[in-house]
Amino acid sequence: MKLSIASVLLSLVLVSVSARPLDSRQTRKNSNRKQMGNASGVAAGAAYFITNEPDGNFIVAADIGNDGKLTLRRAIGTGGLGEHGITDPNGPDPLFTQGAIKASSAANVLATVNPGSNTLSLFTIDPNDPTNLQVIGAPVGSGGEFPVSLAFNKDGSQLCALNGGAINGVNCFAVDKQRGLVSLANTNRALNLNQTTPATGPAGSVSHIVFSEDGQTLVASVKGVPPTPGFLAAWAVQQDGSLSDDFQKIDPADGGLLPFSMTVIPGKNAILATDAGLGFDIFDFGGNASSAVKIDGQSATCWSSFSKKTGNFYLTDIGTSIVTEVNVDDNLTGTIVKQYAQGQGTATIDNDIVTVGNNDFMYVLAANATTIDVLALNAPGKAQTIQKLGVAATAQKANLKLSAFNVQGMTTFVRQ
Repeated sequence: MKLSIASVLLSLVLVSVSARPLDSRQTRKNSNRKQMGNASGVAAGAAYFITNEPDGNFIVAADIGNDGKLTLRRAIGTGGLGEHGITDPNGPDPLFTQGAIKASSAANVLATVNPGSNTLSLFTIDPNDPTNLQVIGAPVGSGGEFPVSLAFNKDGSQLCALNGGAINGVNCFAVDKQRGLVSLANTNRALNLNQTTPATGPAGSVSHIVFSEDGQTLVASVKGVPPTPGFLAAWAVQQDGSLSDDFQKIDPADGGLLPFSMTVIPGKNAILATDAGLGFDIFDFGGNASSAVKIDGQSATCWSSFSKKTGNFYLTDIGTSIVTEVNVDDNLTGTIVKQYAQGQGTATIDNDIVTVGNNDFMYVLAANATTIDVLALNAPGKAQTIQKLGVAATAQKANLKLSAFNVQGMTTFVRQ
């Protein structure tokens, strides 16, 4: 790999510095709600991200129309605080992760991290009005420090959290729609990383947590500290939801360096992981087809999602603000299909893909622009940007504090 390590790490944070600076931490709780707009019809679903502000974390919720376009509706306080990780220079992607907020369409619930409080919050989703979130119980301790990523199991009955601070590792909860999140025995498992609270990164920080396709393995990704590569940590999930005592450490193929987001490759017992130091890695858990694939000209490719309609993966790069479409064939060979520029300096971070009717749409949080970019995934190699939804002006009118350096996460819900 010819790219210098210094340029890789700087590209994760060297983006436009137009955002407002962080305010000093306060301890105010924020259980209030803010109206951001009116419904424009019956919503097919909703898209959500978090403000992650140190003096009060809010969920920003937008309706998804049948045409895939978004309408801002509400901001809902989580009852917890946001926080920005330690990095120099400061910039977007404050948690160095994917999955800070997650919805389960199967269970009609949504959960979010509150990194500054070391807590998690749980909400019910009204399928007929999916931005109308109702909190379940009080925020609960995450089982560690600086929680940054969440994963629901397939039916939404279990939630696992990834903590990235000085006390780091995973912890899981039963999802109780009356009481909220209930800690599960024998699921608090340490990674034993040498970290701080808040976490220092991006190098050496945790990245993402996911369940395997069959639900029998819980996987967390950890970035390397160059020149030492990162790894995946995998725990076996028992029938009662408990985890194996120790994790299996899985190294990337030669060339892999900073595994970030993880997206399951359907039917293959494998994962595509973005790699901020290279492009992306393929982890083959059932064979020997693992690989590290370079994206020419990439800066920091960190987030990913899969489209059922096109059968391809879509990756975002915070430094180049480009969406890269990737195909993974039956032999687990990854190739680049096409790239889609989203605007220089917009800092495209978290993304998610949802199916509405017979169409797939991708939602990308462009942090520096404080927009959500919407792409229609019409066919392989045929993605088209159909909307750039500005959030900042609407947030200001609603008296919602929102800054480019703090926003994080992207998750979607569709009525089943």
